Amino acid sequence: MKQFHSFGWYAARIAPYLPEEAFRPVPSRLFGGLAYMFVLVSSIMTISLLDLHWAWNGLLSIVIGFCFAGLGFLGHEILHGTVVKRAWLRDLLGGIAFLPLCTGPKLWRKWHNATHHVHTQHEELDPDAWPTIKRLAQSRFLRWIYRIPFPIRAFFSFLSLAGMFTVHSLHMLLHFWKEFERGSRRAVFWQFVLPWSVWIGLLFAIGIEKWIFAFVLPLLIGNAIVMGYISTNHRLNPLVPVNDPLANSLTVIVPKWVDVLHFNFSHHTEHHLFPAMSSKYYPLVKQYIKQLWPDRYHEMPMTKALIALWKTPRLYHEQTELIEPREGHVYGTLGNGLNIDDISYKGKEEDITIKKMAKQK
Repeated sequence: MKQFHSFGWYAARIAPYLPEEAFRPVPSRLFGGLAYMFVLVSSIMTISLLDLHWAWNGLLSIVIGFCFAGLGFLGHEILHGTVVKRAWLRDLLGGIAFLPLCTGPKLWRKWHNATHHVHTQHEELDPDAWPTIKRLAQSRFLRWIYRIPFPIRAFFSFLSLAGMFTVHSLHMLLHFWKEFERGSRRAVFWQFVLPWSVWIGLLFAIGIEKWIFAFVLPLLIGNAIVMGYISTNHRLNPLVPVNDPLANSLTVIVPKWVDVLHFNFSHHTEHHLFPAMSSKYYPLVKQYIKQLWPDRYHEMPMTKALIALWKTPRLYHEQTELIEPREGHVYGTLGNGLNIDDISYKGKEEDITIKKMAKQK
C-alpha cells in the first residue's frame, strides 16, 4: 500500500451511512458483564467451599479463565466510553471488569486509548509495536533473545502469551509512571494495588492449592485468550508513517457465538476506525469498509493468523518487512508481499537490499 490515510479520513466517509444510534453508548452491554460476574463468582465460591476432585477444579478454572477474558473485552469497551458516558462510572465499571486481569482504568486509558490508538504501529511512539532491527543493535537483551533458534523462540513466544498481558501491563505502569501528573499517580498506584490485594487476600482465605485453581490457572487462561487476539491485531502488519487502520490493523474471523461472548473484539480494524463506537455496530462498519476499500482491508480466520505469527519473525526490517536476523531471512507483511497461504521468506537481507538499490537507480 503506497498511499496512507488517517482513521479520520476513513471514518468521515463511512459515518454518513451509519444509523445515529451507532454513535450512542449501549448500556445493555453490561448485562453480558453481569452474566460473566455471576458465573465467575459462583465458580470461585464452588472451588473455595467444596473439596472437589482436581479434575473438577480444573474444569472450573477453564470457566473462570473464559470469564476473565470476557470481562477484559467488556472493560476495554467500557473504558472507550461506548457503554456509559459519565467518567466516574466509566472508570468504576471498567476497573471492575479489568480487576481479574489486574489492570487499572487510568493506566489503560493512558496506555491504550491515548497512546496506542493515536500512534498505532508507529516505530517509536506505539508502546505495543514490536521492535526494529535498529533496536536489536541497541539492546543486549534483544541480541541474546535473537540468538535462540527461530523454532524454539516461536514456541516460547506462544507459550508466553499465557502471561504476556499481565507482564506488559506492569511494564506499561513503569513506562508511563512519570507521564502521570503527581495528583493522578496516587490513583494509578491504588488501581494497581487493589486488584492484587483482592487476589492475594483470596490466597490467604482459601489456601494455595485452591487459589491456584481459583486465580492462577484462570489468569493464565484469560491472558492466553486475550493475547490470542492482541497478538493478531497488528503483528502481521507493517509499521506505518501515518496511522492508517486499513494498513496497520487486522480483523480476524471467529465463529459468531465467539463474537457474542467476546463483544466483537475480533473486529479490530473497525475498532481503530471508530474507537468511540460500541462494538455492537462493527459488523455493519465492516460491510461498508469491504464495499469501499476491498483491496485495502485485511481479514483472515484467527487460526490462519496465529499460524502466520508462528511462521514469521517479530522483528521489523525497513518498516514493511519482518526479518529473522540469525539467517537474514526477510518476510513480507500484510499488504507488502506476505502470502498467508504460502508463508516463506522473500530472500536474504543483502539480496533484497541490492534489488531495492537497483530499482532506485
